[in-house]
Amino acid sequence: MITIIAAAAENNALGKDNDLVWHLPDDFKRFKALTTGHHIIMGRKTFESFPKPLPHRTHIVITRQKDYRPGGCTVVHSMEDAIALARKADQQPFIIGGGEIYRLGLPHTDKIELTRVHASFGEADTFFPEIDPAEWELTRSEHHPQDDRHPYSFTYLTYRRKELQ
Repeated sequence: MITIIAAAAENNALGKDNDLVWHLPDDFKRFKALTTGHHIIMGRKTFESFPKPLPHRTHIVITRQKDYRPGGCTVVHSMEDAIALARKADQQPFIIGGGEIYRLGLPHTDKIELTRVHASFGEADTFFPEIDPAEWELTRSEHHPQDDRHPYSFTYLTYRRKELQ
């Protein structure tokens, strides 16, 4: 099973200038809990947004740059290559972004773990693709209100591709 994991605003905004436009500590904890021990597939810009590779995860980076060779990851040049490589060692790889990688990965995905941030961000420059209700079924929803640590309310949403049910 391949899972996309993302946090997106009501207008599907993901971020601006290769960074999130919000800070939700509980969402970071959930991301860590779900992805630890797994292969994570991402684009080059997402990988470069981390101060260092995320611990206890195998990083697969998709880039068009043929000479890209950073430490701490495996480099591939297509979504298909990334998925094939991840599936050799992991029954549950995660696609973690950014926007173009989500769009490329969506046809290969069985499950979406989406944190819906209940706000809109007009300044964003990267967006999550639309979830087609004809293809996806919402199977779980867990709301979290705004509080002193979370400037926005948010909801964890789990979608499964309808063909799998």
